[in-house]
Amino acid sequence: MDAENTFQVFDWLWTSGQLTEKDINSLSNYGIRTVINLAPPNSSNALRGEAELVTGLGMNYIQIPVKWEQPTIEQLEQFCIALRTHEGRPCWVHCAKNMRVSAFLYIYRSIFLNEPEEVASYPMTEIWEPNPIWKAFIDDAMTQFAKRRRPIQQSTNSNNA
Repeated sequence: MDAENTFQVFDWLWTSGQLTEKDINSLSNYGIRTVINLAPPNSSNALRGEAELVTGLGMNYIQIPVKWEQPTIEQLEQFCIALRTHEGRPCWVHCAKNMRVSAFLYIYRSIFLNEPEEVASYPMTEIWEPNPIWKAFIDDAMTQFAKRRRPIQQSTNSNNA
């Protein structure tokens, strides 16, 4: 893969920075069925026509455009629901540099999967240390989700309940 900051997180989940056309064409080698993109379509390194390339190869494509300096709890919830819905089925999640993704995944793993800090923080700690905006967002999300009985809406897929 040419994508920056590529990591396999689970046997079914890979994350990275922006995919290239060559990367997308090789996703079938990993059995990928869904691509989730957290970068806005106007990101500086966005791949023009990415959604069409992915869906043209028979994969699902989900875009949740998270502005770098304005991540929202609603976008995090969309991400968690998408990940939960596709859990266990080969999925590739990316953004521009795998910073948005790694932060969202850290929250998901901490709250939803109840993983210990040293496990949940992978691959975020391999990629970056969140800046003040993202640190505040992570702290806020952890606080908000911890107050809820269930961190995200449960999937309707009975295999994931």
